Amino acid sequence: MLLAFLRFIKRYILVKIKPNQIILIGFFLVILAGAILLTLPIASQDGRSIGFVDALFTATSATCVTGLVVVDTYSHWTMFGKVVILLLIQTGGLGFMTVATMLSFALRRTITMRERLLMVESLNNESLQGIVRLVRHILIGTFLFEGTGAVILALRFIPDFGLWGGITKGIFHSVSSFCNAGFDLMGEREPFSSLTTYSGDWVVNLTIMALIVIGGLGFMVWEDILQNRRWRNFRLHTKLVLVMTMLLIVGGAFAIGVLEWNNPKTLVDASASEKILIPLFQSVTSRTAGYNTVDLTSMRSASLMVIIILMFIGGSSGSTAGGVKTTTIGVLLLTCLAVIRGHSGVNVFGRQIKRQVILRVLVILVISIVLVIVGTMLVLVLDEKDFLATLFEVVSAFGTVGLTMSLTPQLSDASLVILSAIMYLGRVGVMTAAFAIALRGGEGNSVRYPEGNVMVG
Repeated sequence: MLLAFLRFIKRYILVKIKPNQIILIGFFLVILAGAILLTLPIASQDGRSIGFVDALFTATSATCVTGLVVVDTYSHWTMFGKVVILLLIQTGGLGFMTVATMLSFALRRTITMRERLLMVESLNNESLQGIVRLVRHILIGTFLFEGTGAVILALRFIPDFGLWGGITKGIFHSVSSFCNAGFDLMGEREPFSSLTTYSGDWVVNLTIMALIVIGGLGFMVWEDILQNRRWRNFRLHTKLVLVMTMLLIVGGAFAIGVLEWNNPKTLVDASASEKILIPLFQSVTSRTAGYNTVDLTSMRSASLMVIIILMFIGGSSGSTAGGVKTTTIGVLLLTCLAVIRGHSGVNVFGRQIKRQVILRVLVILVISIVLVIVGTMLVLVLDEKDFLATLFEVVSAFGTVGLTMSLTPQLSDASLVILSAIMYLGRVGVMTAAFAIALRGGEGNSVRYPEGNVMVG
């Protein structure tokens, strides 16, 4: 049904509007379709509709691969509801245009020029050249990684949940991890428990971390690695993504480990495996996925601030992850370093970063910070909850992460709508939304004025 809906969108709606507007409308329509399906009584275990606002929030969280929930996924939703959520996660992770293109492949249809332009916009690609091949590689790689992860996790879960339970949990968590969604089915043991019972399990932790990192690197990075295979041949984007990803994982794990090392509620009584895995897993999942292997409300405030920073940064451009992106922060840091050193340009790995890229970074950061501040203020006004918990929830929504300090189920409908809007903007991208709303498509201004000086600092 979802594929038929996507086909309808592609044939009758997408041909009339601009690519960046199509991305916004397409995601919105997918969310709306998912919300309608989740409001059906057949989707809930008790046979009653969950209500439109809660269904809309869940559909938005799934499509925007976030993971924030108002009800426990395992205990509330029927198999029908879980399948709808899983399809929304897969559609949101790949991008609805990639899923629509998959339908064209299945029907052996020729990909039109407009569809290729839409794919370029959706994937943040630089050109039309090889775009169909790229989408084909994305689909093959996605199902290969998800399939491998599903087999490994199923083999680990079967002894705990039985054959059917192990297989379904293996598939669900593999797709959710790769798409950086953070939805889980561990409520069978305890509602909203996420992966806390597997905090010291090497198989579960390493498999899910690998899926999260691979999904968060970005499809263009995959293609570059597949084609060039050697570091010296990689594009600048790929090198910056790989370096920033490694620095954030290691730096985040070190910071969380040091801050929590003497915390009696988290690591003091943890096993040797848990002392290694918990900080590392939390560093990986905090940027993109939303799983947790430790109770976040037991962590120190400083550790929560580290997680907030990681959530705000997010994954990489053109990936299944949200946030301002690793490359954005990388370019920002390089720009600061260049200015401090008095350099005329921003150079890295033997290349100079374009001025337009630097300006785009500044715009993304400003809009993102304003969005988080306004969202936090609105939720505080509406519900008057703890400031840190509210900020944590809003940044989690913006970064499409899904980590929570157990605040989401306590929020009013108005706050849930606000968080839904923030998740939506975080997934489609603030620049895409800005261009679509401005109806400009990103064209530059050809008028040049005399330079003027402004005192700063």
